[in-house]
Order: sequence, then structure tokens, then C-alpha cells
Amino acid sequence: MYMYLTTGTSDFMKKLQERHADKGMVLMHGGGQSLLVHETEGKSVFQTPRRYEVVSSFGKLTDEGYFVFNNIPVTDEGRPVFEHRFSGGGGRIESQQGFIAFRLLRPLDSDTYIVLTEWEDASDFDRWKHSPAFKESHQSTDMKEFAGNTTHIFSSASYITTYTAKPDEDQ
Repeated sequence: MYMYLTTGTSDFMKKLQERHADKGMVLMHGGGQSLLVHETEGKSVFQTPRRYEVVSSFGKLTDEGYFVFNNIPVTDEGRPVFEHRFSGGGGRIESQQGFIAFRLLRPLDSDTYIVLTEWEDASDFDRWKHSPAFKESHQSTDMKEFAGNTTHIFSSASYITTYTAKPDEDQ
């Protein structure tokens, strides 16, 4: 499975989504731009997408949620260790109130992985960030080993971008 991302103005992204309505794309808005997501086994309909392989997933992406993209630059030699960290499944997050979907995306054209989660709304994500389950998932033995290798795993600082599937009034 692959995921392709493209950004642009809200109007252009809506037209592109409508033109390919049979593809089940999700349109998101945030940070002054719109993002169109195409998840497929085949090729993208986008001309110049950001391309990712879906390494791990659970849940079905919807067109009504709050999306959190944790963008994590990983060195080539750090990829296996990083992916191993997420190979155990998502038991802790799946049971959280408001959780909808998860994707671990391996970059095909860059060094930046995306840990994508979808929530019913922002408050559900905030609740997860402050939950005992979140602390447990980041304090496991596996995570401690992972954190101990950070000097060789990460190529630069991670950052978070957030989107909503409902357009902002000012867009």
C-alpha cells in the first residue's frame, strides 16, 4: 500500500478530489494550505506527489477527522530500528477515545517518516498525549533502547503538522 500527498489551495484540491471521486481521497486543511491524501495499491493520480510506503496501519482514514502528522527525519542506518519501534501494533492507541486510524509512512523520496494518526477531534488527541497509555508507550523497554540510539537514528528534529478534514472558515 502507498500513500501520496499533495498540497495546494483549497479550491484546487477540492477540484482535484472531485475529478477523481472514485479514488477515495481525503482532503485536509491546516496551516494555511490544503492537503490531499491518496492511499492506494497503485500509482498516484498526482503529478508530483510526496510518496510514501505504508509500513504499518490500522483503522480506516475518514474525511471528517483531526489529523496529526508527526514528521520524523531518520538516517538510512536508523530506518530498521525506527520501524521496529512501531512493529508491535498499536494496542494502546487503538483503545483511546476518539481514535480513528494510524499509518506509519516510510518516505520514498526523502528521509522524513510520517507517523499519521486520525482522531475525531483535537481534544481526543490532547487527551491521548496526556494519558497514562501515552506515557507507557514512550517509557517501554523498547522505547528506552530506541531513545538510546537517537544520535544515530535521527537526521534532524521532528515536527508536527495538524489538519482537519473540515475546511477553516477563512480558507
